[in-house]
Amino acid sequence: MSRTSLRRSSLYVGGGSPAKILEARFCAADCIVYDLEDSVSPRDKDAARLLIYRAVRYHRPPGKYVLIRVNGLYAPQLGEDLEAAVRARPDAIRLPKVETAEEVLRIDKRIGEIEAEAGIPQGATELWCNIESALGVANAREIATASPRVTALALGAEDYTASMGARRSKTGWEIFYARMRVLEACRLAGISAQDAVFSDIDDLEGLKADLETARGLGFDGKTVIHPRQIDIVNAAFTPTQKEIRQAKRVLQALEEGIRNHTGVVVLDGSMVDKPMERRARDILARAAAAGLETEGEWS
Repeated sequence: MSRTSLRRSSLYVGGGSPAKILEARFCAADCIVYDLEDSVSPRDKDAARLLIYRAVRYHRPPGKYVLIRVNGLYAPQLGEDLEAAVRARPDAIRLPKVETAEEVLRIDKRIGEIEAEAGIPQGATELWCNIESALGVANAREIATASPRVTALALGAEDYTASMGARRSKTGWEIFYARMRVLEACRLAGISAQDAVFSDIDDLEGLKADLETARGLGFDGKTVIHPRQIDIVNAAFTPTQKEIRQAKRVLQALEEGIRNHTGVVVLDGSMVDKPMERRARDILARAAAAGLETEGEWS
């Protein structure tokens, strides 16, 4: 299946709205999250499940990473959600309110059973785990490494702050610890770290400030709840021309050091070490994925 390798922006799309499902095909988000949980009323769950199944299975948005968010891990609809979601063949299933590694293993096992029944290659269905409570944050590392299917953790700030008795603010200090725990867990597991939703869709300057924090901390992307947020989020997680030029200079300096058999490579008065090289290669890889020019004189 054709899909983007970028995970900068993930747009929630209400599963009960055919219009929104259609519109999502044409948005600029890297990832589309068809939602069966919060955006769908209890009486509409069955209809939304069928609608999302058909949208993903037969009208998949081209070039998108496609997810389906199922209902809660203890919700009565979960069994039917998993049956339909796995058979629809999304790239991943997004699990809400994950709190323990045991929950991940339970879902992993059931997905494997459905894959076997449907003739889908084992392990084809990835998992994104939403971390939305104090317990989930405390167990983030174990959740991130619970299964090879887990390819991302995503922080859910509203439920997390409620579980902590904290007040949600635009400065975000009340979620700083949770952000770092989730981010650290993702880095140790080698998976994607997705930042929390910025809920005020009219405050685009506030969103930019929030993104500056998230990007500075090291997150890979952010979940959005409205299309007007997508371009701003994508821009925040796309390397700037200045970053691209500096990354090229780092790799060019290393190449020159190899040619000259130099033991220590110095650039702008600082030694170029392995972390700098990894960072430079990561920047250029992300830039190339975003379609930016990254050609240079290095291997």
